[in-house]
Amino acid sequence: MFKHILVPVDGSATSMLAVSKAAGLAKAFGSQVTAVYVIDPYPFTGVGADFAYGQAQYLSAATADAHTALDAVKTAMEQAGIAVDAVMGEGHSVHDGVMEAVKTTGADLIVMGSHGRKGLEKLVLGSVTQRVLSDSTIPVLVVRQ
Repeated sequence: MFKHILVPVDGSATSMLAVSKAAGLAKAFGSQVTAVYVIDPYPFTGVGADFAYGQAQYLSAATADAHTALDAVKTAMEQAGIAVDAVMGEGHSVHDGVMEAVKTTGADLIVMGSHGRKGLEKLVLGSVTQRVLSDSTIPVLVVRQ
């Protein structure tokens, strides 16, 4: 049914629950799995040259976080007996990076976590998952914590 599952991760416990669900689906359907961690390579664009040193530090920390999260995904998938491609994506928002990964991988299902925020916190913080749900042209399975 699903040939290629995309799993956006951010290193959180909720995203690891999505990894677990994706592993189960991949076993059931014989699907290929790609995990993606999206970073914004230019978070300080437009704020001036004074932030150039901060940007280098940010990119170093973001890349380290991405590798840590993707290594955790590789370990979890390996334990489940599933092969996974782990990629670091880029986008000016995580949502943009996920949508780009859908295009480049040819995924036909997205499995992602939701932090389950409610009320005012949900309105103030916004939601990557909500934006993906709104814009995706392929099915999205949202795993709640």
